[in-house]
Amino acid sequence: MITLRFVFAAILIGCSGIAAAQTAAPIPDAIAAKGETVVLTVHAEGAQVYDCKAGDGGKLDWQFREPIATLIQDGKTVGRHYAGPTWEHADGSRVTGKPAGRANGATAKDIPWLKLEVVEARGAGALAGVTAIQRINTQGGQHEGTCDKAGATFAAPYAADYVFLKK
Repeated sequence: MITLRFVFAAILIGCSGIAAAQTAAPIPDAIAAKGETVVLTVHAEGAQVYDCKAGDGGKLDWQFREPIATLIQDGKTVGRHYAGPTWEHADGSRVTGKPAGRANGATAKDIPWLKLEVVEARGAGALAGVTAIQRINTQGGQHEGTCDKAGATFAAPYAADYVFLKK
């Protein structure tokens, strides 16, 4: 079983090599936010957690379990990102999303850029009224392939920017 101490250690070690993602790359059509307004943009640093499980045909491979990340704005922690996928702001507002669009990351080691539709929202803070989320400028987080010990866990460090939008 993975421990929280292990995950945070992996995040700190892995993210030390990931610079804040601040590219001017255009947003792919697959995740575009046409007619939507930006509510909040934050940077995230953390890990994409994978478990070694039997996949198709019974062969063991790494399967995505959950994200664990800190949300940062102007150098300060303003929230967290975790399974759901859920984004929770320090003011208590929270949104959960489901994938609505996907585009490849810049390299094979980068998790995809995503657009997510909000399926649940709570609280009256910074995330109130958010209807969609974009994950852009991803760095790292991808972990694929076979593994040899069922139940093993791997935390792949990643960074991304999350753009919270409303219609």
